[in-house]
Amino acid sequence: MIAFKLAYKNLLGAGLRTWLNVSVLSLAFVLIIFYNAMIDGWNRQGRNDTQNWEIAQGQYWHPEYDKYDVYTINDAHQALINPIQKHVDAGRMVPELLQQASIYPQGRMQSIILRGIPSEQSVLKLPTHLLKSDSEELIALIGKRMAKASKLKLNDTVLLRWRDKNGTFDAAEMRIGGIFNCDVAEIDNGQIYISYALMQNMMGLSNEATLLVDKLGMGEQFSDWDFKSPSFLLKELDELINSERISGMVMQLILLLIALLAIFDTQILAIFRRKKEIGTYIALGLTRQQVVRVFTIEGGMHSVLAALLGAVYGIPLFMWIDSVGINFGSADMGITIAERVYPYYSLQLVLITIVVVVVSSTIVSFIPARKIARMKPTDALKGKM
Repeated sequence: MIAFKLAYKNLLGAGLRTWLNVSVLSLAFVLIIFYNAMIDGWNRQGRNDTQNWEIAQGQYWHPEYDKYDVYTINDAHQALINPIQKHVDAGRMVPELLQQASIYPQGRMQSIILRGIPSEQSVLKLPTHLLKSDSEELIALIGKRMAKASKLKLNDTVLLRWRDKNGTFDAAEMRIGGIFNCDVAEIDNGQIYISYALMQNMMGLSNEATLLVDKLGMGEQFSDWDFKSPSFLLKELDELINSERISGMVMQLILLLIALLAIFDTQILAIFRRKKEIGTYIALGLTRQQVVRVFTIEGGMHSVLAALLGAVYGIPLFMWIDSVGINFGSADMGITIAERVYPYYSLQLVLITIVVVVVSSTIVSFIPARKIARMKPTDALKGKM
C-alpha cells in the first residue's frame, strides 16, 4: 500500500509533466477504441445488410452455379423438388432464376444479369411488391447503382433482349417499376429483377430456379442442391474487415509507442534526477525491490489516469458520434458499406484496450526502474550512479 501512496504523491508532485504524459496516452486510448469501434460497426452493418437484402440465413445453389463465372449462369437451373416446393409455398424459401440478358438504354448495349424473384416474397428486403401487375406488362426493379450506370429513371422504358432455354433470342419493352436504395453492391450492380413467374414463361423454364434463399437457415440437405451457410457467403466481407483491422493495428501501434516513449523518457529522467530520493527510500528501510515497485507503479498509474481522462472527453464524443454516425457519402466503392456507419462500442473492446495500455505502460516503466536494484544506497544519497 505504501508503494501506491508514494507513487500517487510523486505523480501529483511532477505536475505538468505528468499531465502531458497522461494527455498523450489518453488520446491513444480514445483513438484506439474509436477506430476498432468503427470497424466493428461497419462489420455489423455490412453483415446485417447482406443478410437482409441478399442471403438471409443461407442459400442453396445449383451445383453448376458460380456467381464469379457468368458463363455458368445460363445452364445452372433445375426444377424444384417436392420438399423444396413445400418450403417455398410456406414462405420459408425464395427461389431465384438467373439468366444473362442485355438492355439497350439510349441505343447502347449493356450486359446484365436478369433475376426472376417472386413478387410476393417477404424474406428479403427487396421491394418486390412493385413487380406486381394486373396486365402482362414487363415491370423491372433495379438498384440505385444500376439506375446510375444505365441512366434509367422510374417509369422509363428500355428494350430487353434474352435467350430462352432453346437458344432462341427474344426481346420486349420493359418498364422500370421501382428503384431501391441498398448498401449491398452485389445485388445492385448489373442486376435487374423481374417477376419469377413471368421470367419462367420468357425462358421456357417451368418451376425451375438457380438458387434458393433460406429464411430459417435450417441447413437441410437436398439432392442436387448445395447449401451455402452465411459464414461462407460472408467470407469476402470478413476478409475485408480483417485486412482493415491489420492495417489499423499499424497506426494504433505507432500511436501507442509514441505515448509509451513519453512515459519511458519520464522514468529515465526521474531515476537520473531523483537519485537522492531513491537513496533516502533505501536508507529508511525500503528494499531495492520495493523502490523498483514504487517507480513501476508510478509509471503504470499514468495509464490509469489516462483512462479516466479519456473517459471525461471520450464518452461524450463517442455518444455524439454514435447518434450521428460517420458519413462516407454516396460514392460507390463496390463493397458493402453504408453511406453512414455507426460505431459499435463493446465492453470487450474497452476492457481489452485498457488492459493492453495498462500492461504496456507498466512494462515500459519497469524496464528503466530495474537500474535501481543495482544502485548502492551511499552512492544514491551522494547523487552518484
